[in-house]
Amino acid sequence: MRTLKAALCPPLLLLVFCAWALSQDPPADTQPNSTPPQATAPAPAAPSSFEQVIELVVAREHFFNQQMRHMHPLVETYIQNLKSDQELGAVPVSDQYFLGRLDLSGGLDDRSFINQPGFGHKILSRLSSLYSAHLLPLGFAQMVMVDSDFQRQYYEFTFVRREFLGELRCLVIDVHPRQGAGNGRFIGRIWVEDQDYNIVRFNGTYTSHKDYREYLHFDSWRLNMRPGLWLPAFIYSEEGSGRVRMAQSFHLKAQTRLWGYDVHRLTSNEEFTQIVVDSPQSVQDQSPASQDATPVQSERLWQREAEDNALDRLQKIGLIAPESDVDKVLGTVINNLVVTNNLNIEPEVRTRVLLTTPMESFTIGHTIVISRGLLDVLPDEASLAMVLSHELGHIMLGDHLDTTLAFNDRLFFPDENTFKRLDFTRNPAEEEAADKKAMELLANSPYKDKLANAGLFLKALQQEQGDLKNLIRPHLGNSIASGDSVRMSSLLTSAPQLETKRTDQIAALPLGSRVKVDPWSNRVELIKTKPLPLMSAEEKMPFEITPFFPYLTRISNGGTEKVALTGTGNK
Repeated sequence: MRTLKAALCPPLLLLVFCAWALSQDPPADTQPNSTPPQATAPAPAAPSSFEQVIELVVAREHFFNQQMRHMHPLVETYIQNLKSDQELGAVPVSDQYFLGRLDLSGGLDDRSFINQPGFGHKILSRLSSLYSAHLLPLGFAQMVMVDSDFQRQYYEFTFVRREFLGELRCLVIDVHPRQGAGNGRFIGRIWVEDQDYNIVRFNGTYTSHKDYREYLHFDSWRLNMRPGLWLPAFIYSEEGSGRVRMAQSFHLKAQTRLWGYDVHRLTSNEEFTQIVVDSPQSVQDQSPASQDATPVQSERLWQREAEDNALDRLQKIGLIAPESDVDKVLGTVINNLVVTNNLNIEPEVRTRVLLTTPMESFTIGHTIVISRGLLDVLPDEASLAMVLSHELGHIMLGDHLDTTLAFNDRLFFPDENTFKRLDFTRNPAEEEAADKKAMELLANSPYKDKLANAGLFLKALQQEQGDLKNLIRPHLGNSIASGDSVRMSSLLTSAPQLETKRTDQIAALPLGSRVKVDPWSNRVELIKTKPLPLMSAEEKMPFEITPFFPYLTRISNGGTEKVALTGTGNK
């Protein structure tokens, strides 16, 4: 676990930002979130001039900056470095990944969860020589703020037009720093909702520093997560333009996601907000039989306790989503496998969604965990069944769970040590046995005649594994692809030839295609929009990053709470 501490104003190198996160001493263990202040401010009077609008915008941005100092969300940045392809446009050639917890209470503090190749001191000099001559943003986490010192006297504002973002009518305003305002000021465009005058989107970069040539461009979005409370959720970054600037030494796209604003309320403590006291006489044992458990029952209960402890810990941190309708969809696929194979598994198999981008799946006891990133890119239900059948194979084979996790004190460690302290990997023999068992399950399932697409997905994955190592690199379980091997490799032989230029052959989807996340509560939901017909092979974008365009809504104090969730630009 490493810590990054820097002032908000000094510029930070794009990837050195992440490298510094691995060079500092760990902070004292603190609660991930403190109770945020009430998201209330004096209701603004209706402005009668553009100048009054700007005064309200500046005041609301100061209020936003104060709120953010009490927030400690998880922040994830995934970067794809690109090259130009004559027919497919910009395609990824390498990637990088960062996950940490944001803390603005005393400057910029980003506690890293991972110690990853690509962000360490060993390549710091190489990254500096590659990027410093071209690119110097304040750091991805800095892009949640327009300016940490957003003052009217530093900027010129120009009204452009009115525009709807989702259900919100917004004022579109161009923002330029005044001469002498200082280095590193925001320059670009802001979208301001026209009721309370909160900035809900800003798009641009920062002004140049005398020692550096260029800053990263970004498109930053905020969602209304509670009445009057607008918080950062998505940041898209892009540099280079492929065919036009092929000689440029960098060309990249990046997605930054923030979630887990209300993590401290996800624990069972909230059940005590409504306490019902029963008389001792009315309390009855609800177990099927009021007797001691048999040895086999005791072993199963002990394993389930270890399983529940691990899941509760991961949910409390904000890495696993609460149970949702997505789990019901996954459960339906599992039930199809269980019923058609006449399986009797006790205790029942459950599913949960890991909220991170890297593609992985694993089991914690009888719970199958699958990452948001993997769910995003799977092209169809048969491919999903392939992933779930492998994990179901582990469960049927009785592959071991560390039952010492039933002692809950073993989970008393800082959040940032999670990937070091929890390990759900299997050895190669267990992986091979699970593959074999999964093929048996699929052969008897409703998916047996639809596995060609699953094999095609594996071919696309195998083709990209050398370039997208961080997308395919797991943090808690086993890798889906490693070296020349790929999970469920026997499906490769029955798959058609991979043809990247055919628009009617979809081997894998772009990131963000399946799952949307409520950044406040961490709840997940499947995206229900109909796919658009593709106009060219360039729009296929398997495993790729795309821009964000969330449908913005406003939450009122008296109405039904509704949180805007996101789709990406490929929908």
